[in-house]
Amino acid sequence: MDLARARLYAHTLVHLRPVQVLGRVWRAVHTVHPDPAPAPARRAAAEWRRSAAREASWLSPTRRRLLDEEREVRSAADWNDPAAARLWLYNLHYFDDLCAEGAATRAAWHHEGIARWIEENPPGHGCGWEPYPLSLRIVTWIRWALAGNELGPAARHSLAVQARFLRGSLELHLLGNHLFANAKALVFAGCFFEGPEAEGWLRRGLSLVARELREQVLPDGGHFERSPMYHALFLEDLLDLVNLCGAFPGALRGPWSGQPAAWREAIGRMRRWLTHMVHPDGELALFNDCAHGIAPTTAELEGYARRLGLGPSALPTAGITLLPQSGFVRLENEEALAILDVGEIGPSYLPGHAHADTLSFEFSLHGSRVVVDSGTSLYAEGPERLRQRGTAAHNTVLVDGADSSEVWSSFRVARRAEPHGLVVEEAGDELRVRCSHDGYLRLPGRVLHTRSWTLAQGALLVRDELTGRFAAAEAALHLHPSVRVLDPHHLALPGGRGLGLVASGAAPRLEAATWHPRFGASLPTTRVALPLDGASLTTLLRW
Repeated sequence: MDLARARLYAHTLVHLRPVQVLGRVWRAVHTVHPDPAPAPARRAAAEWRRSAAREASWLSPTRRRLLDEEREVRSAADWNDPAAARLWLYNLHYFDDLCAEGAATRAAWHHEGIARWIEENPPGHGCGWEPYPLSLRIVTWIRWALAGNELGPAARHSLAVQARFLRGSLELHLLGNHLFANAKALVFAGCFFEGPEAEGWLRRGLSLVARELREQVLPDGGHFERSPMYHALFLEDLLDLVNLCGAFPGALRGPWSGQPAAWREAIGRMRRWLTHMVHPDGELALFNDCAHGIAPTTAELEGYARRLGLGPSALPTAGITLLPQSGFVRLENEEALAILDVGEIGPSYLPGHAHADTLSFEFSLHGSRVVVDSGTSLYAEGPERLRQRGTAAHNTVLVDGADSSEVWSSFRVARRAEPHGLVVEEAGDELRVRCSHDGYLRLPGRVLHTRSWTLAQGALLVRDELTGRFAAAEAALHLHPSVRVLDPHHLALPGGRGLGLVASGAAPRLEAATWHPRFGASLPTTRVALPLDGASLTTLLRW
């Protein structure tokens, strides 16, 4: 290992928690053996309310469309096809289609698919038995059964074997959303079945849910990994848990009886946060690892919450909204919306879904997206994954070709940018934000980046200042594919409205780029590069 690689490892490992290190050692030396004992008896259930639906993904009994890619699953080998991306295979094993739009019309396919999965995925073998897809599948099968579908004896036995296997392979080496998914699955299995074994799953799951809820939901309501997509998935998890309590009203007893109240309180905060991270098109801002089509839409989640009797969520208002713990700011007036990233990249011990995007932003005008985060289309390790996580793929400033945070591999970060000096103020009709970050202080010239935004009637002004020594610096604006570029200074929005771009301190340059709003999607668009002439740059978007 060369010195540079050794430094990356050192700056990454120093942030891990002892339980993560011990968990990795334990997984290396410990083997979980499947337990084929008979399943516990099923617990009697009350009403299950319709949960949030996803897009249908089963096109036929054997054809699946996942992450914008279609593949056939005709044989046992196809469940672990080495030619398929790992994330695609994970999604294959989730069985999301059981609870997707129009699922009732595909019930016969679902029965057949469950039977095939049991036959073709022997316990403990293949990626379907890894803890994360295992957790999501346990929940999906149980949700499907509670919605009125029949899980036969073989499926109920398989569920019990899966729950036992999961109980012995919790992802303590990862923590975060993975461990919460494990915990949720144990709660579901512990409620679905009854008896001493099921009670053990339930107690372990509830203890982890309580602990991780305190850790993962920040005071402002944001999920601590700072990805709107994972936030929406976590919110769905909590809504499912509340729904489960209604279906099994007597399952949570004694010290666990108060947990649903804590879930409802967190749901309220998370719903409010989510409404502030949505553009006028109803879709999420794409900060960090975020893609549309994975989590239920905000509208689906809101509908689900209302079906559970949780009432409407408050909508954002014009002006400035600061989400201080998660580090986002929303600026909104009657014409425009800007969402700014002024926070830490994520929890220090779990930055796997972070991008090097400190002081980046997204911008919508007259209801249409204009400046977009370039998004996330894949998790597979390689140059494209690194490019999508890198600073140049975001709407911020790149200094001497270095990322503001040292992203590497698929989910690793070494040295991280820390924001500081945040100032948020309203002055008449002007909404102003100013913040700095120290991500470039590690460079020889010890560069400090400070950015300010001013949103006013008819204009968004962005000013960048660099202190320290550097050879080259470049800001960027990634445009939505619907924005037509007439020349470097004139843009046309859908419907023909114009948008002017004036840069002081740089000569705008147009470059071909791509936008990745969904996994597997790569849409052609334009990147406006703004190479700085000196130490400051002022960029004005005027309409």
